[in-house]
Amino acid sequence: MAVIEAEPGAIRIDVGRTALVIIDMQRDFLEPGGFGETLGNDVSLLAKAIGPCKAVLSAARAAGMLVIHTREGHRPDLSDAPPAKVNRGSPSHRIGAPGPMGRILIRGEPGQDIIPELYPIAGEVVIDKPGKGAFYATDLGLVLQNKDIDTLLVCGVTTEVCVHTTVREGNDRGFRCVVVGDACGSYFPEFHEVGLRMVKAQGGIFGWVSDSAKVAGALAPADAVAAE
Repeated sequence: MAVIEAEPGAIRIDVGRTALVIIDMQRDFLEPGGFGETLGNDVSLLAKAIGPCKAVLSAARAAGMLVIHTREGHRPDLSDAPPAKVNRGSPSHRIGAPGPMGRILIRGEPGQDIIPELYPIAGEVVIDKPGKGAFYATDLGLVLQNKDIDTLLVCGVTTEVCVHTTVREGNDRGFRCVVVGDACGSYFPEFHEVGLRMVKAQGGIFGWVSDSAKVAGALAPADAVAAE
């Protein structure tokens, strides 16, 4: 068992029943020339989350925790992409349009893949999702059920969209969700701050909010902590 200091209060977790879920740390969202930038966003704002994500990922791997990565993206024929989603922005910069890293947000294209700093290793689960939430139209729920998971450590981008949607979906399914605040990012800093406040409001209506140092510290082996 481990205790994570968080808001609105500390939470005790069973590492063996906890999964780290890293949401959409993809080249299309974080690198110049990707989908995020084509929508007029400053992608450098998301880079702040990479270091904290990497710290939590390293701690989770060392603890033997289940690690799950998600990637938002669509089939090449766009049959799983609703028109309301596709028809955003300029026609030359929409989902499926050619971009510097291949077709924008299309599965299998370089831009849809995860950034090198957080790339999955053998044995880690990768969930390809067509929507904002990681549970919608995926087998994430089945994976968590089969692994007897009851707690999710959630980080990634963007805080108010895919992270928030996944946490809400997880909360409705009975999972305890801990959002690693500094390991999340948004193109809109004010949305990031409000998004975290919404999670922990009213005694933790959607879950808990912590940070990468507290989470990594809680996951560290007892002998490593004693040696510090």
